[in-house]
Amino acid sequence: MRKINFKYIYIGLILTFCSCSKYLDVVPDNVATLENAFTMRSAAERYLFTCYSWLPLHANPGANGHLLGDELWGVYPHNTIASWKIARNEQNVVSPLLNYWDGGNGGKDMYGAIRDCNIFLENIHTVPDMEDFEKERWIGEVLFLKAYYHFWLMRMYGPIPLIRESLPITATIDEVRVSRAPFDEGIDYVVSLIDSAVAFLPDRIENESSERGRITRSIALSMKAYILVTAASPLFNGNTDYAGLVDENGQPLISQTYSTAKWQRAVEACREAIQHCHQQGIQLYYYDPPVNLRTLSDTTITQMSIRNSVCERWNTELIWGDVNSLLPQVQYSPRTWDPSRSHTALTGRYGPPIKIVELFYSKNGVPIEEDLEYDYAGRKQLQVSSSEDRFNIREGYTTVGLHFNREHRFYASLGFDGSVWYGQGKYDDRDPWYIFGKKGQAASVINIENHSSTGYWPKKLIHYQNIIEVSSYSTQWYPWPIMRLADLYLLYAEALNEVSGPEPEVYEYVNLVRARAGLPTVEDSWTRYSRQPTKFTHQDGMREIIHQERMIELIFEGQRYWDLRRWKKATEELNKPITGWSLLQEEPETYYREVTLFQQNFSLRNYLWPISERSTIVNKKLTQNPGW
Repeated sequence: MRKINFKYIYIGLILTFCSCSKYLDVVPDNVATLENAFTMRSAAERYLFTCYSWLPLHANPGANGHLLGDELWGVYPHNTIASWKIARNEQNVVSPLLNYWDGGNGGKDMYGAIRDCNIFLENIHTVPDMEDFEKERWIGEVLFLKAYYHFWLMRMYGPIPLIRESLPITATIDEVRVSRAPFDEGIDYVVSLIDSAVAFLPDRIENESSERGRITRSIALSMKAYILVTAASPLFNGNTDYAGLVDENGQPLISQTYSTAKWQRAVEACREAIQHCHQQGIQLYYYDPPVNLRTLSDTTITQMSIRNSVCERWNTELIWGDVNSLLPQVQYSPRTWDPSRSHTALTGRYGPPIKIVELFYSKNGVPIEEDLEYDYAGRKQLQVSSSEDRFNIREGYTTVGLHFNREHRFYASLGFDGSVWYGQGKYDDRDPWYIFGKKGQAASVINIENHSSTGYWPKKLIHYQNIIEVSSYSTQWYPWPIMRLADLYLLYAEALNEVSGPEPEVYEYVNLVRARAGLPTVEDSWTRYSRQPTKFTHQDGMREIIHQERMIELIFEGQRYWDLRRWKKATEELNKPITGWSLLQEEPETYYREVTLFQQNFSLRNYLWPISERSTIVNKKLTQNPGW
C-alpha cells in the first residue's frame, strides 16, 4: 500500500560529515522522486543520509542545552538566539522557540525526521543491488535514529504521539489526528526500537576515513542507558505535578506512582553499555604528552587530560561524536591571549556566571562551602598569587580568593583574569599565555557586543592547538561529544545509588572520574575535609554528590540544563541571579565587584515545552502542556 509522505517526497538534503567525508551529495536529477529512491543502492544510500541529516546540531549553542539554562550567558540585547531567549523566559505558544515539534525558530522538524525514517524502513528491502548484511546495518542505523528523534521530542515535551509507521494514502482525518501516548509507553517504544537496532549495528567503525559519526552498537547501548535514566528520574517517575495532564479518557500521561523498578532497568542498561564499551577499547582518556613536552608539570598534564577528553579528536573516551555541528570556538574564545594581537572576530560573547564558577570543588574534592580548609567567607576578597599557583594563575597577580585552591577541573574548564591558558601556540607551561580581562587589557571589553558578559570564558571547549596569528585565528576541529565514557559512568553510579543507596560499585565509578581529575576518593575527601563527613554514607547525601559530579565533569557540554530538569532542580537553580564582574573597571578593587546581569524566572510550566498553538488547533486530540 502506498504511504503518505506529506511534504517530504523529494530527496535533496545535504549532510556533510567533518573529516572531509561527505555522507550525502546533491541528488542527481534522475533520482528525484520517492518511487526512484530505492531502485538502486546509490539512491538508497542518499536516503539513508537524509535520515542522518535531521540529527540536531548538538554543538550549536542555539540548538542544545548550552544557553537554555545558566551555564553560559550572553550579552544582551545583541545575542538573541532562540535558546538564550528560552533562558530569559521568552518561550511562548504562538511561535515556540526551538520548535522541534513542527520545525522553526532554530528547531528541526523531528516529525519530518521520523517520517523519513519510516519511509526508509518501509522501502529499503526493495533495493535490488545490495547484500542483505548491508541492508541490515542500514536498517539498524535508521531504527536507532527513529528512536532518538522520538526521545529528543520526549525529553522536551514529555508525552508525544508515537509515529510507528507511515499512514496510508487513504487515511481519514481522524486517523491523521493522533493523540499523545503515555510517557512510559513512549519510553518502551523507543527502547524496543533501540533493542531491534542493536542486533544489526556494527561493534565499531571499520572504515574510519568515511564512516566516523555513524551509529554503532556502543552508541545505541549508551543512549539506551541515558534514556532509561531519564525515564526513571523525578520529572517523569511519579511526578504528581502532572496529575492533570491526561489523555481524552482521563488517564494520566505521566505516571503518578514512583517506581524503583525504572531505576533497576536503568542500572541494567548502564551496566550492559559499560561492558560493551570496555570490550571495544573505550576507556577514560589520559593525556600522554609527546616526547618534546615530557617536562610538563603534573598540574598541566592533569588539566590536559580534562580538556582533551572533550577536544582531542576521536580520543579513547568518545562514544558518540557529532561530526556535523560547527564548533562555536570563536564565540567562546577571549578576544586574544597575545597582548600584541587583537581580533574583533573573536567574539567570546558567552561567559559562565559566577554561580557556575562556585560550583567546582576545592582542591580537596568537596564543595567549597563544605570544605573545612577553604575560606568560603573570604572567597571574594582580593589575594595575590604566589609561586605555588604559577601553573594556574600568573605569579604575583591580584585576583579574588575564589580562584585559589580549587580542583583541576576548575582551571581546565575556565579562563579568567590572571589565569594561565596553556596552549594556543605556547606549549611550555613555564612560559604560557595569560588572560587579562580588566578594562584596557588584551581580553577586555572593546565594544558593546563582543566580550564575555561575566569575565569568564569556557576554556574547556577551546582546542589547545588553536592559534591566534597576526591577522587570523586558526581552529582545530573535533567531534562534539554527545556521549563519552565519564558521562556513562556517572549515569551508572546515579542509577545504582537510587536502587540500593551507596555501595562499593557506586563509589567505584564516581572515583574513576575523580581520579582522572586528580582528586581523592569520595570517601577520603568527605571524611577528611567536609563539614558533613558522613554525607557519602547515605542515599540522599550520595545523590547530591553524584549530581554535583555530573555538573562539574560535564560542564559546558550541554548536559546541565537537561539534568536540572529531570532531577526537578530547575526551579531552584534557574531562579538564581546571573552575575559577573564589573568589566569596565581597571583596578582589581573595582573590577572584582559582583554585579547582577539578569534575574532568571523558571516556573513549573517550563519543565515541559509548549506545543505550538497552531498544532493544538489543527489537531484537537493534542493536549497542551500544563501552564501553556
